[in-house]
Amino acid sequence: MRLMSSRLSLVALLLMAASAVAASSTFEPRGTWSASSKSSAPSILNLQLHQSPHRNMGFTEPRASFQGLSTTGGATTFTLPREAGTFRFEGQFQDGQGAGHFRFDASSAFLKTMATLGYSDITPEAQFQMAATNVTTARIQALAALGYKQLGTEELIQVGIFDVTPEYVRGMSDAGFPGLSFKELVEGRIHGVTPQRVKELSGAGFTKLPWNQLMAMGIHGVTPDFVKQLRELGFQSTDSDDVIAFRIHGVTPEFVKQMRELGFKDLTQEQILAFRIHGVTPEFVKQMRDSGYPNVTPDELVALRIHGIDRVFIRDMSGTAPKKK
Repeated sequence: MRLMSSRLSLVALLLMAASAVAASSTFEPRGTWSASSKSSAPSILNLQLHQSPHRNMGFTEPRASFQGLSTTGGATTFTLPREAGTFRFEGQFQDGQGAGHFRFDASSAFLKTMATLGYSDITPEAQFQMAATNVTTARIQALAALGYKQLGTEELIQVGIFDVTPEYVRGMSDAGFPGLSFKELVEGRIHGVTPQRVKELSGAGFTKLPWNQLMAMGIHGVTPDFVKQLRELGFQSTDSDDVIAFRIHGVTPEFVKQMRELGFKDLTQEQILAFRIHGVTPEFVKQMRDSGYPNVTPDELVALRIHGIDRVFIRDMSGTAPKKK
């Protein structure tokens, strides 16, 4: 299963759904569905399951996962088989858009196998969510063999949502991060921390980063390509904290180039950060120069911003402001 939009948002929705279901006295394994496909990704179906205002989930699924699926138009029936149970759909498709009703047939064999693994209290709603997120007993056993034993029900659902696989665990261990907690594995998946990303960052000069620094880079979008562009612009001594700060405050290669085109070719890391923090933009530089300060320095520009001095203030203080009638 591949998730739509923000994975973090989806897990929040799923956990909210679980809470809402737990609060109700009955669970109905049925609802309505809607689906669509994009011409840019014809092998993928975007699927939304709706059961109530507080119980909805959306994900993308390869067409190959479905049985009997046809989106060419007209009435359709198809299934999505999972180990935990089977989703059965009926409805209509037109111009790549579909809608209709679904029901979920839970698998008793799945419950028996889960009981042998120590999970004897799987509720109908939890089984539904495990099916939707494609949690399999084989993956549960493989993760347990790697040390992740007796994960809670919500953690098992997160295994499916965020694609926490044994391969990912082993890959991160080989990349220098053995023994990550389950929470750290989920965080890594949410923020795109992969063995390949670790390797690429190492190639950019960031070797043996602590997990919290690696996570911060993922959270703030520090990519190997971003680091490479900074290096090409001359910021050779930037460490992980520096590049994270650049991303947080919006110091982009484009911004650096704009400032250099205005004559500031030797800005230090501290000065370029101060520009972004205090709102010194290319437009502000041009305004100050047009207001009679052609040789204003970087530090002076920051000071002007800090004290709220702009073109309007200068005009008012010089007495050239238009008089009110």
